[in-house]
Amino acid sequence: MVMISTSEWRCLDDESLLDCRISDLGLRMEGKVAECVNQLYRELQAKGLCLMPRCHIGDEWFCPEGCAAIFIPFYLFDDRLRKLEKKMLLDVEGGTREECMKLLRHEAGHAYSYAYKLQRRKKWQHYFGLASQTYPETYRPRRYSKSYVIHLDDWYAQMHPDEDWAETFAVWLTPSSDWLNEYEGWPALRKLKYVDELMGSIAGKDPGKLEPYRPSVESSLRIKLRTYYRRKQKAFAESFPDYYDDELKKLFKHEPSGSEVSAGAYIKQHRKHVISSITQWTREPKYRVNELLEDFIERTDDLGLVAAKDHAELLSNLVSFITALVMNRRFAERSSNSN
Repeated sequence: MVMISTSEWRCLDDESLLDCRISDLGLRMEGKVAECVNQLYRELQAKGLCLMPRCHIGDEWFCPEGCAAIFIPFYLFDDRLRKLEKKMLLDVEGGTREECMKLLRHEAGHAYSYAYKLQRRKKWQHYFGLASQTYPETYRPRRYSKSYVIHLDDWYAQMHPDEDWAETFAVWLTPSSDWLNEYEGWPALRKLKYVDELMGSIAGKDPGKLEPYRPSVESSLRIKLRTYYRRKQKAFAESFPDYYDDELKKLFKHEPSGSEVSAGAYIKQHRKHVISSITQWTREPKYRVNELLEDFIERTDDLGLVAAKDHAELLSNLVSFITALVMNRRFAERSSNSN
């Protein structure tokens, strides 16, 4: 293994940096992320809890099932890598201190569940369901449901019983959370009270022998950054329905009158708003929506389509059209999987 000094790889251009192996970058559990980890430990100690989940550098946020450890994405440990992640995927999960703490509390919930085998308890199953339930490929959250807490984006507690537990634990753990009052009248409050009761019952108790740390998890870092992003982009880049020329022609004009801009230029101008709107309601990865927009820009240019600058409804129509494409794809996948 040839370790590259931080000063060396920070000076590389993006193309050269992509040819570096993640494990060779010499990243350490320090800096802003380490401060967040220490904050997590203080919060757990304030609740009288003994388990301080070990944190490691990984390729994504996760807590391996059965292993009370938290893995934190490598790109959060250096500002240069954060910028590269933003460039390649248009998003940096956990990129702010607030978001990092939210994710750490969530993963700590998983760690406690695994370490103390909480998911095996009948009462846990009564409130959250069976942890053995298969994770869905996609899910349609009930946005106005009060049976679940709201912590991470996209009503993540509704994904799976394990996520419901981790999200409820995270809300309970957050120092600034006045959950007794904030969730008054919500069925979710019963879950929060159960977490409070359960954590009180294990306060001061060591979880006992834990499953040993598995070094094989680190194998995901022995790849080049280029491979990492290629895999991640491929995972996000599920195919969309083919282009709908008729729909694009309904959205945009074909015969310019002199006061329009090209449809491609219009999409570029409103790209950020379109991506934000669609990902907010569909949970489609930003990279994938941006990829579709790039295809639309190319296709509208091929068709010679233009956009009226003062078309008040055009932007909302464009967002609605792409949202429909995304959801139709989801329903098609669900239907094929159920057959």
